[in-house]
Amino acid sequence: MRAHLYDILARRQLSALFQPIVHMQSGEIIAYEGLIRGPSDSPLHAPMNLFKAARANGLTVEVEHLCRKVVLERFAELGLPGKLFLNVSPECLLQRDARHGETLEVIHQIGINPERVIIELTENQPTYDYDLMRDAVLHYRKMGFQIAIDDLGEGFSSLRLWSELRPEYVKIDMHFIQGINHDPVKLQFVRSIQEIAEKSNTRVIAEGIETQAELLVLRDVGVAYGQGYHLGRPHPTPARAAPAEVVKALSRNGVAVYPQRGADKQATVLKLLNQVQAVSTSMNNNEVYEIFQRAPDLLIIPVVDDGMPQGLISRFVMIEHFARPYERELYGKKSCRQFMDQKPLIADKSTSLQELSFRMAQADAHHLFNGFIITDQGRYLGMGTGHDLMREITQMQIHAARYANPLTQLPGNVPITEHIDRLLESGSRFWVCYFDLDHFKPFNDVYGYRRGDDVIQLTGNLLTSHCDPDRDFVGHIGGDDFMVLFQSEDWEQRCQTVMEEFGRNVLDFYSTEDRERGGYISEDRQGKKVFYSLMSVSIGAIRVEPHQYYTHHQIATAAAESKKQAKKTFGNSLFLDRRQA
Repeated sequence: MRAHLYDILARRQLSALFQPIVHMQSGEIIAYEGLIRGPSDSPLHAPMNLFKAARANGLTVEVEHLCRKVVLERFAELGLPGKLFLNVSPECLLQRDARHGETLEVIHQIGINPERVIIELTENQPTYDYDLMRDAVLHYRKMGFQIAIDDLGEGFSSLRLWSELRPEYVKIDMHFIQGINHDPVKLQFVRSIQEIAEKSNTRVIAEGIETQAELLVLRDVGVAYGQGYHLGRPHPTPARAAPAEVVKALSRNGVAVYPQRGADKQATVLKLLNQVQAVSTSMNNNEVYEIFQRAPDLLIIPVVDDGMPQGLISRFVMIEHFARPYERELYGKKSCRQFMDQKPLIADKSTSLQELSFRMAQADAHHLFNGFIITDQGRYLGMGTGHDLMREITQMQIHAARYANPLTQLPGNVPITEHIDRLLESGSRFWVCYFDLDHFKPFNDVYGYRRGDDVIQLTGNLLTSHCDPDRDFVGHIGGDDFMVLFQSEDWEQRCQTVMEEFGRNVLDFYSTEDRERGGYISEDRQGKKVFYSLMSVSIGAIRVEPHQYYTHHQIATAAAESKKQAKKTFGNSLFLDRRQA
């Protein structure tokens, strides 16, 4: 292998490829990353294998110097526009030998301005000597080069490098880019990196963009530049302009649909853990009574033997017994097991809050007051209170109602409002459609809320399946009210399809008799018998032109008014308010 490497070096058997880096607002190619390939018929063709072999044979510096020379010469030969990102490992950057200025020499020889070259630091192993790194980077900056850090979020110490070196560019690793349009955690990571970059005067490059949906989300987040197969593959003679569909997509008004975070179904009882000192069954009732006397706020004491929970002692149960004639004399010196609840509610630390809430609702009422024991594989950890559980569940329900509907998991009122604000800010045309089910309440009264929930889920599924997930935002306001923010030009056809499919599918929720007569009889709010026809969909629509509305409140009011007009028509109806504000 060492001989093979020497042969590659002697015969310069390396070739350069270039991958474009695109401006996310204009679609213009602003730079290329220079990549290297070994001999095509060699196991060292792949760069990872090439550099691994070079490192193993102590030839890293020699191989890297040749790579840089080949890339620079080919870049100049092709006359490519913009800047060149040149890969350099930190270990080579730190070399103090006579070849330290070799890159600058090559650049001068072939006539490239150093200001067009960005030194891209690629981490293959940990970097520990940050002082030396700072000195080396300062040396390169004095020569006119700029600095970029590669694979942010993936390397050994990339965040520390960012802080220490203050590079002009950071590249976010492709792991955080691919699928960002479906993953709220990846979106939040990139948003955070973008926020840091803006404050530190650094430009962000997103690596590994493979779809238009990823591209548009990243553009909307404010990422400056992009790189990936969707924008251009590495090539010996790369294109000088981005693909037409990329330029068109980036120039188009409108906003990407961000992925939404649903309700936190992962929250466990560990969130409610309180450290409460336990007693053992060897302790007598007088001793437990003294503990309650010394701690007026203590309401429950857990009983634990050798780490295993045995039960709970309630302050009020003990005081009630000791208040009776002769009970203290009779039982005071007996084991505290005497007044212990021997069947407490016990939950492992991994139990979800929803599951515990369900168990609490099914259990006897005193458990809500006593609380519950939290264990780790059966061993006592601490206590949780019914009050804390109720508070947490209530907070989750409030969050769900605002951010994600618990029934359909569709975005709630806050994300709907945020998306409207983004659309208004973008200055693009869009359509707001307010969907409402006719005669839903009497259906719920007659057929029960479970079947009503099924109809709500059917509606949510129909809206989701007939909207473009990358352009149209489907939200669930609550109950049987939905809102869709369309950027698709064929929004009207999509609405018609939803109405037709709802009309067919909703029949399955009625009895044969009600289907045949087209409705059913139920009492109205005044207690009178009324015939209600089968459920249908009313859609109130408004078209929003740039600068026609200025707040989401105005849009909500206009959409609600349009929905009222739609409901005046019997059966499925779509009303578009054609008046201009």
